[in-house]
Amino acid sequence: MIRLALLRHGHTAWNRAGQIQGRSDIPLDEAARVELSEFTLPAPWDQADLWSSPLSRAVETAEIVAGRAPKTAPALTEMFWGDWEGKKGLDLKANPSSGFRDIEQWGWHYRPPNGETPAEVWSRLAPWVDTLQRDTVAVCHIGIMRMILARAHGWNFDGPAPFRIKRNRLFVVEIDGTTLTPWAAPVRLIRSDET
Repeated sequence: MIRLALLRHGHTAWNRAGQIQGRSDIPLDEAARVELSEFTLPAPWDQADLWSSPLSRAVETAEIVAGRAPKTAPALTEMFWGDWEGKKGLDLKANPSSGFRDIEQWGWHYRPPNGETPAEVWSRLAPWVDTLQRDTVAVCHIGIMRMILARAHGWNFDGPAPFRIKRNRLFVVEIDGTTLTPWAAPVRLIRSDET
């Protein structure tokens, strides 16, 4: 059995402003760099294979927390939000004609204008997951984490999510063939001064 630990990248200026990032390559902000430098991967995850999205916010998070460069996989790139990238989710939600929906009402086939559906994201993620040969840490994005955790929990974006993604935590999924099984609780990163 292989274990995949998912870690969300640190904050960016767009995160803090409530802007949708998607594939836009927005870097970490300085406060995120300082915060991340206080953390490291706990054992045995510090010895696992290290992958990240090719977007700079994920690559840099991996480098800071793991102290080494990750391999990158295009499959781990955030969900493409099309015409909505750079816009604020709250503004879209306030406009009834925008078509914006909360995640609990997506289903697998919800598509932002000129963007990507969750099903399409999963179709590019699944082949990458199938290539994993040993325990792996993947530094990626909340959308990518949602797709993998949704599959593991059997959640279809149809009501409240059975998980809550927080930063500085590893969300672990056990992979046995095509079966994904989530761990009940995330694993916290450890403070660098505790190592």
